[in-house]
Amino acid sequence: MTVQTRTDPGTLSDVELAARIAARDRDAVRIVTERNNQRLFRVAWSVLKERAEAEDVVQSTYMRGFAAIGSFAGRSSLSTWLTRIAINEALGRARARERRRKRLDATSVVDLNDYRDHLMRGSMQGSKPDAELAQGQIREMLEAAIAQLPPEFRTTFVLREIEGVSVEDAAALLGISPATVKTRCLRARRRLQQLLSPELRLALSGSFPFAGADCHALTARVVAQWCG
Repeated sequence: MTVQTRTDPGTLSDVELAARIAARDRDAVRIVTERNNQRLFRVAWSVLKERAEAEDVVQSTYMRGFAAIGSFAGRSSLSTWLTRIAINEALGRARARERRRKRLDATSVVDLNDYRDHLMRGSMQGSKPDAELAQGQIREMLEAAIAQLPPEFRTTFVLREIEGVSVEDAAALLGISPATVKTRCLRARRRLQQLLSPELRLALSGSFPFAGADCHALTARVVAQWCG
């Protein structure tokens, strides 16, 4: 008698995971979302600068991506493929928001102090040691400074410096040349140079956290929506 064993989805290639997602496999959906939630959130936030809307973009990205998963051929990584969808979704919303703003002739300017507490909250709750509190304060300073970068600099900077995407991949995702990616990052770093001391640079990779309860809740929503 032959005993069949189920392959661990965590060991599957991107193409194999895509096939499982097309079949509405819950484990495959959970793995892919947990691997990509933070990157997609950060990229969406870099365009929209609004936490709730960025979360909504991430969920929408998965739904759009999974609906078209049959077209994924593995020419790029699944993460890159989803990131491209997220960027397009976020940019589309930003353009729609700008059109609405113009129609309403809005003249108010967003105050960082008004939304920082809502945007920059981490996912962990409870008391924190002094060192962790200090790191959180440093992270808030970085996030507030990055939020003030021009949009094209901000998204490029988040992809390269926070997510660690290569110059070539960032160029492909943004539809610009590698030289432009390098130029934007250089100019962004110059604008942030007063904050990017060695101590603050260590905190950069922890900026715009989207983990813990937030990440799990989003994954659960996507699994429920896609797999039923």
